Amino acid sequence: MRTALVIGTGLIGTSAALALQSRGVTVHLADHDPEQARTAAALGAGTDEPPAGPVDLAIVAVPPAHVAATLADAMRRGAARAYLDVASVKAGPRRELEELGLDLSAYIGTHPMSGKERSGPLAATADLFEGRPWVLTPTRATDTEVLNLALELVALCRAVPVVMDADAHDRAVALVSHMPHLVSSMVAARLENAEETAVRLCGQGIRDVTRIAASDPRMWIDILSANPGPVADLLAEVSADLDETVTALRALQSSDEAKRQDGAAGIETVLRRGNAGQVRVPGKHGSAPTAYETVAVLISDQPGQLARIFADAGMAGVNIEDVRIEHATGQQAGVVQLFVDPKVAPALAGALRDRGWALRQ
Repeated sequence: MRTALVIGTGLIGTSAALALQSRGVTVHLADHDPEQARTAAALGAGTDEPPAGPVDLAIVAVPPAHVAATLADAMRRGAARAYLDVASVKAGPRRELEELGLDLSAYIGTHPMSGKERSGPLAATADLFEGRPWVLTPTRATDTEVLNLALELVALCRAVPVVMDADAHDRAVALVSHMPHLVSSMVAARLENAEETAVRLCGQGIRDVTRIAASDPRMWIDILSANPGPVADLLAEVSADLDETVTALRALQSSDEAKRQDGAAGIETVLRRGNAGQVRVPGKHGSAPTAYETVAVLISDQPGQLARIFADAGMAGVNIEDVRIEHATGQQAGVVQLFVDPKVAPALAGALRDRGWALRQ
């Protein structure tokens, strides 16, 4: 691949352009908002000048509702040798293209499984896709050269290619992305009119659950409008679980010992089902989840503190597998949770104490 055209210079499009540009591909940028394309160009993502002729690959990075029309326009004017989109749903846009009667041998639907709460070109980074799955949904009609160009794009962005059927992809993202986003928003909505004294008690748990609720509602309306059926089916299942959980909690209020026992059993069931599902979430590098030991270190909110902890862990010969910071409400302090191999946790704790760190039990 020597040349590419990125149509849509939001977070995903600009990030892909930055990655390609950094690896020697000449990237042309286009957007319905010329100012956004100019912003992406100013960030080093390419040029907002149109290409002189067909490029090797056209990357359509627009909302799902506009994918088919944008692709159809690019194909009809012969903008590229190959075309792909990066929308978060795959079956709908393909059906729309088929209904338009276009030759789809030059097209492949894709979806990089990466993003941020922030949108737009200013949020873009060249490393956004590194190590992340990038789904490809070829069909029997997909030309081999088109598939190879898509794989080259994934490699240049240092992502991990995953081949799936389009409908299976849409059901999967409904489960692992679209439905959780709505549930997160529903939990966060409980905080809108909550008492300030209650909100001040927020800890890491509520921050984890509500983090993705900060995303742009307009973007998510586009996404959910393109995949409503699978998401609705999953929410119906969650609703049934909620009804059973409410019934179990009400039973715990009963004066009848048998009902209280039934309620406790119902709560235990849902919690254990949660345990069973959570352990299936892939761990580091996509491997099976690993049970890490946590070493919790008290830290002040001052420059260089995190660097010191990591340096001290390195001097102790310990690799930190993961890290989480829990901030103290209203204070310039917090707790850094270092996740490490259980075999080295005692050595790390001892080394950090020797270097003056206060550990939390």
